[in-house]
Amino acid sequence: MSTPPEHPEPASAPGAQTDGPGAADGRPESAGREPGGASARPEVHAEPAELAEPVEGAEATRPTAPAGAARAGADVPLGAPAAGRIPVRKTYKLYVGGAFPRSESGRCYPVTASDGGHLANAALASRKDARDAVVAARKAFSGWSGRTAYNRGQILYRIAEVMEGRRAQFAAEIAEADGIGAEKADELVSAAIDRWVYYAGWPDKIAQVLGAANPVSGPYFNLSKPEPAGVVAVLAPPMGPLLGLVSVVAPVIATGNTAVVLASERAPLPAVTLAEALAVSDLPGGVVNILTGKAADLAPHLASHADVDGLDLTGAGPDSAAELERSAADTLKRVLRPAGREDWLATPGTARMTPFLETKTVWHPVGT
Repeated sequence: MSTPPEHPEPASAPGAQTDGPGAADGRPESAGREPGGASARPEVHAEPAELAEPVEGAEATRPTAPAGAARAGADVPLGAPAAGRIPVRKTYKLYVGGAFPRSESGRCYPVTASDGGHLANAALASRKDARDAVVAARKAFSGWSGRTAYNRGQILYRIAEVMEGRRAQFAAEIAEADGIGAEKADELVSAAIDRWVYYAGWPDKIAQVLGAANPVSGPYFNLSKPEPAGVVAVLAPPMGPLLGLVSVVAPVIATGNTAVVLASERAPLPAVTLAEALAVSDLPGGVVNILTGKAADLAPHLASHADVDGLDLTGAGPDSAAELERSAADTLKRVLRPAGREDWLATPGTARMTPFLETKTVWHPVGT
């Protein structure tokens, strides 16, 4: 049986010009063509190949699809595991310094759904993990606060973009944690994404709202401007594991601070998934550090830490909040202690940005 000969395309000479009348087919005019556009290649006429004789039983040897494979056009849900496949279970770790370490203690604790069913095991952060998170936040503070306000807003908007692409995962985790329907969970995810967009517009405007040129007696300019306080420890609210979390973290970093976040002990999974979104959102490592574990063990350590400049007690109960506030007073921390239960769906305004800003006032003589 004869086969048709191959026709390799001639290679262009190095340095040959590819523009001009002969370059339409990718070959220079001087290579393989005569002046006037006629082809200079010899014509090769191949004889038609002989048809192979059918082999008896060939149909039986045709390769078949593996067992369990979906037929083309079959109605298979997107992302559903193949029949007989064991799914890969997710490991929920800490988020410290832009990395995802396990707890230093090697311990974890079970996370359950609203109906009591087991969901996953989350890392049980130790006090050593909390100290590491504070070190990472302090290291990232100068770079983050030194960025332009406009660039910080761009990065916060990028976080919203990344979350938009993972909304199905967020919605599933919220629905399992709070025992709500898929539609309600999707609404809460949308609100959390919109909250990032809201705060993305504030970094280059907050100084105009809170800053001032002060009238003083004497030949001086007197200017006041807000500056970030530094490292802020945030106790995330136990309810609203995503929207509440975003509502307390976004204003802290929008104003140039860095954060050490203690996620909801009851429902920490959305917080870890948020950390995965932060890791690919151009947010520098260490700007946000997320710990999962027991608030009773970690919160007092963060409240008394000398390198923590602010403390958000949104997630603390009334009794523990009073004790933590007293501990924070020993190191002169700025403390935010909400008076009542927060409505996370309400427009937040500037109420959560101002507590962790310090006012810098500059005096400058006026020339005569």
